[in-house]
Amino acid sequence: MFKLKCTQGKARLGSFETPHGVVQTPVFMNVGTQAAIKGALSSEDLERIGCQIELSNTYHLHVRPGDGLIRSLGGLHRFMDWNGPILTDSGGFQIYSLSGLRKISEEGVRFNSHVDGRHIFMGPEESMRIQSNLGSDIAMAFDECVEIPSAYDYVKKSCDRTYRWLVRCRDELERLNREAGAVNPGQMLFGINQGATYKDLRCEHMDRIAELDLPGYAIGGLAVGETAEEMYDTIECVEEHMPADRPRYLMGVGTPLNIIESVYRGIDFFDCVMPARNGRHGRLYTWDGVLNIRNKRYENDPLPIDPSCGCPVCKRYSRAYLRHLFKAEEMLAMRHAVIHNLYFYNKLMEKIRFELEFGDYSQFRLRFYEKFACLE
Repeated sequence: MFKLKCTQGKARLGSFETPHGVVQTPVFMNVGTQAAIKGALSSEDLERIGCQIELSNTYHLHVRPGDGLIRSLGGLHRFMDWNGPILTDSGGFQIYSLSGLRKISEEGVRFNSHVDGRHIFMGPEESMRIQSNLGSDIAMAFDECVEIPSAYDYVKKSCDRTYRWLVRCRDELERLNREAGAVNPGQMLFGINQGATYKDLRCEHMDRIAELDLPGYAIGGLAVGETAEEMYDTIECVEEHMPADRPRYLMGVGTPLNIIESVYRGIDFFDCVMPARNGRHGRLYTWDGVLNIRNKRYENDPLPIDPSCGCPVCKRYSRAYLRHLFKAEEMLAMRHAVIHNLYFYNKLMEKIRFELEFGDYSQFRLRFYEKFACLE
């Protein structure tokens, strides 16, 4: 399923085959939490801006409108009219964010819905059943994302439990895929590495989950408060223990520079709400850095957001017009800004793949660092 085409140092160029198409890696997954990109983007928009794979949220779709309803309508692909690959996260990170409303046990997690307060139980089997109903191409294992910092003993116990949960996820998804009427019988499971910033726990946990021979592996529990240096050190530690013939996914990361640096350290898959969230607040990415379109300096500016950008917004509209939309609080402002930012991220990944295949990635990394390091 994963083909490694070439490498430069630890950076990898590859492709990953899914039931709904082949993903060229490294890749950024555009985040549609509730089967939609915040900022009023449609599946047609995702096609126009070069999105290869969309990511949706297991917890949110279970709460609303309900995974059973989505299954009855043919699964998530049909529900949102997206024909490309989809990855669904397990709900573990969202449960982590509900720290005041949850109780963790060996069986799973009991918590209250953030929507209506109703009691919900989710464990490995429940997470797999929800994701099976959604019919995504990649289902993420149910895990515990611990706070950083956390006590060593607690993190160790959490890693052990997360491993046991992973075995249960594997067994349940295999059973569900064999059932008649499975929405996507080719659905694949990715395991998640945990261990906070304790290198020995991270490496030990990665060795254990690698033995399960899963289609792919993720590094979870980062970008939750640690420094960039701690994150990169953790990646370097874990990467040496990750199977070379499987895709590697760094969950919830990140900034353009985070992505450049993590590709350099051997990562293939990324996701983050940052480009859409920043776009909705007028913070826009260009190849010369980041600009705040709300600034008065753009009031009379006839240039596009980025003169070198080929996105649908830059081809047609000026900075002055976009600034006006934000100041007038028009919904169109957010839509245009998110389209531009996601196009930038998808184009960034395209440039990375080009440099890995035909160029010098180390030089590309240095050029990019000079423009974006001060903006982190």
